[in-house]
Amino acid sequence: MRLVRPSIVWEKEHQQYVEEWDSSRMIPSSFYLTAYETYEDYLKGLRERESGQGKWVPSSNYFLVNDDDRVLAMVDIRHELTEHLLNIGGHVGYSVRPSERRKGYATKILSEALVKCKSLQISHVLVTCDEDNIGSAKTIMNNGGVEDKSYTDTDGTIKRRFWIDNE
Repeated sequence: MRLVRPSIVWEKEHQQYVEEWDSSRMIPSSFYLTAYETYEDYLKGLRERESGQGKWVPSSNYFLVNDDDRVLAMVDIRHELTEHLLNIGGHVGYSVRPSERRKGYATKILSEALVKCKSLQISHVLVTCDEDNIGSAKTIMNNGGVEDKSYTDTDGTIKRRFWIDNE
């Protein structure tokens, strides 16, 4: 398994992943394709987003792919935190393809993301999950996450917040 950057090579796999996700809310949102007419437009938008333009913070996005070049998981690494990210999103947002869940890929992609965070000199990494997402909470704790105070969003959603010492 390896991390790869989104590129035109991964268009078909990315589209299949999104179709399998089958939700109006893609996690991480940086991988959502609906707002773009073409994959090239998506890649251009992703580059702008990653550079921190507009409302975005600088970030890095990766697919976790297996030896058969199947996208198993996706991760968005935010290089800095806004107030919103401090409460809701954290430094790392990830998801696993629905058909590939419960196989250890969440733990793997978060572990790989932490290596990337270390290279970005992010020594204290915040990762969040919804209160009812027990699997994600276990994944975060398996990667060294220590729970901090939860945050309740305006819609009542409770976000569990974990810090990972990444020095």
